Amino acid sequence: MTSFAEDRFQIALDEYRVTREAQTAKQLASGRIDAGTRGSVTGGAHLHALANLLGEIFVENGFAPQSIKQKGMELPGFYRPSKNWDLVVVERGILVAAIELKSQSGSVGNNFNNRTEEAIGNALDLRRAYQAGSLGGVPPWLGYVFVLEESPKSNSPVRVASTPFGTDEAFRHTSYQDRYQILCRRLVSDGLYDAACFVTTSRVAGSRITHPDPSLSFSALQAAIADRAASVRRLLDHSDSEASPTNR
Repeated sequence: MTSFAEDRFQIALDEYRVTREAQTAKQLASGRIDAGTRGSVTGGAHLHALANLLGEIFVENGFAPQSIKQKGMELPGFYRPSKNWDLVVVERGILVAAIELKSQSGSVGNNFNNRTEEAIGNALDLRRAYQAGSLGGVPPWLGYVFVLEESPKSNSPVRVASTPFGTDEAFRHTSYQDRYQILCRRLVSDGLYDAACFVTTSRVAGSRITHPDPSLSFSALQAAIADRAASVRRLLDHSDSEASPTNR
């Protein structure tokens, strides 16, 4: 039996499939064909429904709708001037959350390293910007969501490249699905992101989503958002209390 949160997530992922296929069809009709299935993810907005859902969850946790910024919002960087994040929540000068949404459909072998480098680099850049004083006094909360299409290529074991120093045993006999799962788990355990969600799904409409790791499920992400919301609300309440005339 699925939870209400997972049902909402399923609906958002169904819309993701519809949007992705519509973008591919549009590019084919216009004569502009991207390599592989890249056309379905270069048209933009394919994860817009998921961003909407996450925004709704922040509102349900007490934040004003105008605090939720979607369709890309720039945040300062340290190694570059700024970075466009998929979902940003800012309330009363506090960066409540910045969340990056990514998907992979086709060409999984060609894009794994790029996705990995993006995820690591984006988090390091923003956290370093905070350390440099660019984001105020409250540490940022970062979230990462990754949707992987299930396919023989994503589910089959991949050869590990040889290096002069060997390789991490955790990656031996793993598929790209396994490797994305390891990536998301380690992004959180090492503190680069505060929460991550990793799911797999077929491109067939109506297919159920799979959570390979319960700690990376959408329900777990929703719980982490609620914890962050409660922490920020306590901070804001304390600030209001300190500023009230009775405390002067």
